[in-house]
Amino acid sequence: MKKNTAPSDDYAYVYVVKNPSYNDVSLCAWDSVLYGGTPVMYDTRFGLDLGLVVGPAPVPGQTYVPGYSDVKGACLHFGGESEEDDVRYQQEDGQHQCDGCFHCQISREPEKIRVDGDVSWIDHLATPAEMARYAENSEKEEYALRICREKIKKHNLGMKLVTTHFLLGEPKVIFFFTAEERVDFRELVKDLVSVFRMRIELRQIGVRDESRLIGGLSVCGRDYCCHSITREMDPVTIKMAKEQNLSLNSMKISGPCGRLLCCLAYEYDYYMEEKAACPPEGTRIKLDRELWRVSEINILSRKITLSASEGRTISIPFDEVGFNSDTGYWEVSEEYQEELFST
Repeated sequence: MKKNTAPSDDYAYVYVVKNPSYNDVSLCAWDSVLYGGTPVMYDTRFGLDLGLVVGPAPVPGQTYVPGYSDVKGACLHFGGESEEDDVRYQQEDGQHQCDGCFHCQISREPEKIRVDGDVSWIDHLATPAEMARYAENSEKEEYALRICREKIKKHNLGMKLVTTHFLLGEPKVIFFFTAEERVDFRELVKDLVSVFRMRIELRQIGVRDESRLIGGLSVCGRDYCCHSITREMDPVTIKMAKEQNLSLNSMKISGPCGRLLCCLAYEYDYYMEEKAACPPEGTRIKLDRELWRVSEINILSRKITLSASEGRTISIPFDEVGFNSDTGYWEVSEEYQEELFST
């Protein structure tokens, strides 16, 4: 079933399509309802190839409002044996918190939406013959890996072969490898062409891409984020760990790939938004006719720790600390001070 080359309108069903071979994720449109697991042929960055429909493209029910502190918590919608036992949180307007979730989403029927942005059309649904050829190619990939490793050793090249893939839509085989330096693989390509008699493409990737392709279990016990939920390999910096008051021990904040954990970036923006409304660490605040110093800002408990002489400390809620534009100083509310020092 081929797609219409000129769709009648801008509306279609948009799906998340994942390539099972090199773990690429794309948004693709189709003019009828498809369900998870449907094999399709679509244009990838390497050419026409097989993909599996994951499900309808996520459409968030609500937009994120910067500074919103009424966080509902982690996924708790496991439910009980009956509706009365269901422990799911509810939004104030009755909407379930998962309605806008991008990953742990309640199953819903596909809907026609306006197609725009980085969305391509599915070329056609995969035929039984294409599925049979895909199975054959998968068996040949182990052989291709072994042959390529032998050729790499023969030419004494400083490269590590990660995986290989036979493209389904055209006669081409792709070899993914990592290397610390640039590699001259021209002679290697000639040898591979003489063996496979088809177009050869060698792709150098980074160590994070290697984890994304192969997959595995991270330190949290779940699949690698880069392999299971993320589409782009966004940069992660040590500053993200510092701002979240995490341990700077590289063994604790690095993934199996040796790079910083992808999840360090998930809450970074929220931490920065919250800290922007708080006095920076080291700020002096007058409290009960004495100067106290901001020693810690705990975003999770929403409390600011103040330190004074003789090791004295006190924790004050965010809402009780504000910047006085008239005096140019951070201050603790008078009501809170009266309540604090009256006891």
